[in-house]
This record gives sequence, structure tokens and C-alpha cells, in this order.
Amino acid sequence: MDRCTEYARAVVDGTILAGIDQKNACKRHLSDLERQNTEGFAYYFDADKANKIIDFAEMLQIAEGMTVENLHLMPFQCFILGSLFGWYNDKGFRKYRISYIEMARQNGKSFINGVEATYIGGFGGYKYGQMYCCATKHAQSMIVWKEIAKFINSDSDLAELFGVKEYNSLIKCLDTNCTIEALSRDRQTLDGFRAIWASLDEVHQHKDNSIYKSIVNGTGSLDETLISMITTAGFDLNSFCYEMHEYAQNVASGIVKDETFFSCVFSLDKDDDYYDSNNYIKSNPRLGATDKGIETLEDDAKRAKEMGGFELRDFLTKRLNVWVQKSDNQYIDVEAFRGCGSNRTLEDFRGQPCYVGLDLSSGGDLTTLNLEFPFTYAGRQKYYFYSHSFMPRARLQEHIQTDIAPYDIWERDGLITVTGGLMDFKNDYKYIVKHLKDLQEEYGFEYLGVGYDPHNADGFLADLEELGCPLTMITQSARFLNDATVDLQLLIKNGDMEYNKGSELFVWSFINAKIVSNSFGEIKVDKEPNAKNRRIDPVDAAIDSHILSIKQDTDIDIDGEMQKYLERMGWN
Repeated sequence: MDRCTEYARAVVDGTILAGIDQKNACKRHLSDLERQNTEGFAYYFDADKANKIIDFAEMLQIAEGMTVENLHLMPFQCFILGSLFGWYNDKGFRKYRISYIEMARQNGKSFINGVEATYIGGFGGYKYGQMYCCATKHAQSMIVWKEIAKFINSDSDLAELFGVKEYNSLIKCLDTNCTIEALSRDRQTLDGFRAIWASLDEVHQHKDNSIYKSIVNGTGSLDETLISMITTAGFDLNSFCYEMHEYAQNVASGIVKDETFFSCVFSLDKDDDYYDSNNYIKSNPRLGATDKGIETLEDDAKRAKEMGGFELRDFLTKRLNVWVQKSDNQYIDVEAFRGCGSNRTLEDFRGQPCYVGLDLSSGGDLTTLNLEFPFTYAGRQKYYFYSHSFMPRARLQEHIQTDIAPYDIWERDGLITVTGGLMDFKNDYKYIVKHLKDLQEEYGFEYLGVGYDPHNADGFLADLEELGCPLTMITQSARFLNDATVDLQLLIKNGDMEYNKGSELFVWSFINAKIVSNSFGEIKVDKEPNAKNRRIDPVDAAIDSHILSIKQDTDIDIDGEMQKYLERMGWN
């Protein structure tokens, strides 16, 4: 059995302890082996070619330290390299064009990419190919580049086949005329490159997907390419990297079908004890496989547990590869909130009553409406939230850049209405009333009330009155907003709040929301200080509607309740 498949079988049968994401990646490999060269799956695994790069890697030398040693691959490294270079399509080109590898620090991510680049550049057969080590900063882009240079400089035979020019971060592959260059966003524009291989290092540091798209967009005409993303988990759950993390999980589990995307996420499982060193190999396939590595991780764990705070967060993220939202005043438990996403749509609430919440912008920013439907499911009181936003056309591109948010994609997906023409910088609130009327006409909703932020609402109230329901001004103070803010938070924790899971703008805004409090301990939501581009307007609109909802639920007929009590006691 080849060493790639041997590792996959050992993970799946439990011989090697691994988290669910890595188990899924291995199951995918074994499942693909069973259906290779079948109708609907025109791919095959060539064990000889998988072994070829593994054998090549083990001819390389490691010169870092006191002695020069021959490289010996660990089983997980055989799986990664064997998968990437062992799977082919029916035209004889490599199956995988993009790979995403995520694991804790000091487990050899850059080393793996160094092997890939050295092999493809010197022995892949492609002539005059462009290869790049990419990152946001030049120093980061040099990490993988230097791994390649070390392999070359450590072996006199290999050095005859490459020319290393450190002064301009360039390696020339003399037999193939390929070049390996370090590129970074802070020094070069990354557009227009046609890479047969590229490394994207520490993707969690990328503020958006611009580097990724610049590289990927240049590979469309190539029969064979490999864009290799390597990273450790990060602190921003509203980032390109976290989106890629979730996509990689979904590909490995089979939720998403993407045959050219290789997923390899080494992570703990949801309920694993962070301080049980038996679990550490799941996110540390290299460090966790040695006594010395485990001892180091145990020391770090003890220190993190005692110190807490930043030290604990850094341990979880960098040592255990756990995504942790950086802010200590996060409004919602992100995992619980994502669990509230459902397949329900407005169609499920046809003819039902609901409450409307409105958050009005100062003119050119995001404006949002929210519909809240109380409903009962399996004997539990639940609440469904529908969110829709508005933005003036002339501000769209500006906010895509400043907010680092895909408003254009959200417009395409029907989550936002872009109002006016190219020279309109202010929202036309008539679009909001029209949207509410259109929904009412299509679905027969009964609007029980509208809760609105009084900011910029004066000229809008007459239009709202056309809806024929009570209008309630929602004072934007912690004292007024506290009860609804806390109640919505608890609904999310209990799983009693729902929204359509395709509402990405809604999710984005809730992850952005932070808690602020007044001197009485009453809370409301706000943006992260110094992050005014992380908008929370859909959250504000949701809380506005929820104020009306819980007010209706908690209004008590005192006289009626007293009469019932007297009758029950036999005093009337």
C-alpha cells in the first residue's frame, strides 16, 4: 500500500488519532479510490506518482541546526504530498488545482510547500513556468522561499540545477527555466501573474481575498496548476480565511462538491478538552507525535490556563488551531448563532403576523429592515428573522473597499437593494416602504407594528404610516434597548432564534456586534472601537423589532389576571 493511502486508512480506522475534519479528508480519499475511473468521476489515483514525490522529498537534506540530515516524512506529510501529486484527471493532468492546509504552528506547513515548489520547478516537466511565494508582507513571503533555498543550498547536486539569487528573492530552475519568486502585497502588484504553482502563506493575515483572486485568476488557461494555501487559525470570523476554512470543511465532509479543491484541516473536535494533551495530535500532527513536542504543548497549556486572557486565546488559536473571536465583548456566541441558521424562508410564514424593525442610516450608509415572526415549533416559542438592507448606488464601490465586504455579491444574492443611480449618494427611504408593501402583497403579512430608530426618521414617518400599523420610536440608549438585547442574546444561545442560513450579510453584522454598557450595567450593541467599517445595522434593526415582540409578549392585563386569581382561590 502506498504511504498516502496507508495514512488515510490509519486515520479512518482510529490507529492514528485525528479530528473530524481530517477524518473526513481521509474518508474522501478512500471513497474516491473506490469510484475512480467511473461514470461521473473521471479521476484516478497513480500510486507510483504519489510515491515519486515522497521519494523525492526523502532525498532532500535539512541543514538547519548543527548537522545536515536526510529528510524523513511523517505519515501526514505523505498523505498531503501523495494526494496532491497522485490524483489525476482523464487528460493526465493533476486533479487538484487549489489546496487549503490548516494546522497549528510549528508543524511544518512552510516545509511542505518548499518540497512542492522544489519538485515542480526542477522536475515537474513544465518549461518557463512562473512560481510564486505570496504573502501580505515581504518577510512572510520569504519564509517558504527560504525553505526552498535551504533545500537547494544543502545539496551540492541540487545546487547545480538551481540558481539562488537572494538579493532579489529569485530562484532560477536551470533545466526547466522556471522561476520561483517571493511576492508580497506591500511591495508589488500581484495582478497578471500566470502561476503554475503559488504558495499563499498565513492566509489568516490576509485582510481580504485580493491576493488569492489575483493569483487564481491568472491560472484559468493552464492545464495544471497548484495554488497552495497554508495557515494557522486566526481571530477574525468575518475574514476571507475563515470563509475558506468553512469551505474546506464542507468539501472534506461532502457537503460541497469541488473535485479540484484539496482540504486538509487539522483541528480539535467540538467537545475536546483543551488541556488534555492526548488531543493535541489532532491539531499538531508533527509536534503531537513526539514526547518532546507534547511536553512543550503541555507547558504552554499550563501557562495559558493560569494566565488566561490574551495568553489563553493565543494558545487556543496558535497552538491548538482553534478559531477564536478576538474581542472579549462579543455580543453573540458565534457557533451558537451559526447554528440558528435554517432552511426556512418567508414562504414558511405566508399570511402570518410580524413585527418590523428599522435602522435608518445617516444617508449614504447601510439601512436595514427586519421582520420578526413569532412562531411555535415542537412546543417551543421561537422567532424567525428576515433581514434586508439598502445602500445608494454611488456609495457601493466605496463601501466594498472600506468595509472589506462583498456588497456587490450580496446585491446579486438579493440580500441588499442598491438604490438610485450612479450619482445618488443618499438612500431613498421610499425603497424601504415599497419593499415592505411588496412583501405584504406577495405573502399576505400582517404588520403588527414598526419600531424605528428616530435618527433621520422625521421625513420618513408619513411614508411609514401608509403601512397602517402602530409606529414606535425606539430610543437608542442602553436603558431602553437592554431587555431586548439580552433576550435576543439568550434566544440565540437556546437555539430559539432562526434566520435563513443564506443571509450572509445578517451573519456578518452579528459577528461584528460588540457589547457596551452604561453605569447601571444595562447593555446595547455597538461596533468595535476603531472598526467603524464593521457595520451592525442589521443587528440594530433586529433588536428594534424584538422590542415590539417582547413588549407584546410581556404586556399583562393586571385586572384580568387578578380576577383569575380570585376565582381560583374561590373568593369571587
